[in-house]
Amino acid sequence: MSELLKNIDARTKLAGTNKLEILLFFLGVDQRTGRRETYGINVFKVREVMRTPVITAAPDMPASVEGMVSLRGALVPVIDLAKYSGISPETPREIMIVTEYNGHTQGFLVEGVDTILRLDWSKMRVPPEMLTSQTGGLVTAVTELEDNRLVMMMDVEKVLSETTSIDNEIMYRGVVAVDKPDSTVFYCDDSSVARKQIERTLAAMGVRGISAVNGRQMWEEMEKVATYAQSVGKPASSMISLVLTDIEMPEMDGYILTKKIKSDPRFNGIPVIMHSSLSGMSNQKLGASVGVDEYVPKFEPLRLSETLARRLGVDTMPVRAA
Repeated sequence: MSELLKNIDARTKLAGTNKLEILLFFLGVDQRTGRRETYGINVFKVREVMRTPVITAAPDMPASVEGMVSLRGALVPVIDLAKYSGISPETPREIMIVTEYNGHTQGFLVEGVDTILRLDWSKMRVPPEMLTSQTGGLVTAVTELEDNRLVMMMDVEKVLSETTSIDNEIMYRGVVAVDKPDSTVFYCDDSSVARKQIERTLAAMGVRGISAVNGRQMWEEMEKVATYAQSVGKPASSMISLVLTDIEMPEMDGYILTKKIKSDPRFNGIPVIMHSSLSGMSNQKLGASVGVDEYVPKFEPLRLSETLARRLGVDTMPVRAA
């Protein structure tokens, strides 16, 4: 099954083209609806696909965490995605997708995998508000296949956050405060968990933030600001202090957003920071190739606040968690 994931170099070249490749998988028949839905995960986050190994159970774990396995000497937590999603099918989860992002490795149990699909981010749509509400923000994007199946992209960052208690008070201790209330950071991320963490970090810093759910929405907001700034004879940089963008987003990804910003003279002087769970060196190099000024991994509020403060050019002082 690992054959599915070969030729990473070729996939890396997709960056900057607004394209991605996703691994399609199934969680079983949802007993609530009687349907077997199709889900997807970005191949960049998948390290390997394997038969489910023997899992060692551990006490006091969340209900959806089955236990842990040893992979090449490393202990890896194993999460049953069907249980986590509330599907709870009766079919066994015989396949484990090993994922690596945010500096963490974890195994996701699934019923089976289908294939790898290459498509344009513009084909990925923001899910309807009703679906987002029903799934608690678990689905970040939806696309339709040629056979009329709908594929739902899962917010694996949300899964990681809620099954490992990654979002806690300790993370925000020492977040840098800035004395610059007129600063405004524009940020975009399709993950509700990531947006909340950015919002909390900015609040602790004392910096105003404007959010968007993807690159397209952010670009539209920036164009509105640029038009207004021009009408009052000011540069857009006087109203947009900095742009913080995720990589993976439906409709327009972070690479394309950055290319558009850096090629538009209206936004001269506005730094762009890439904030992503795709923390590999290849992704950082790709970000630099489209003009990203700096790269910060997700779920590191202290590091994010230090980078933002430095880019905003202000004196800083540590504060307690917000």
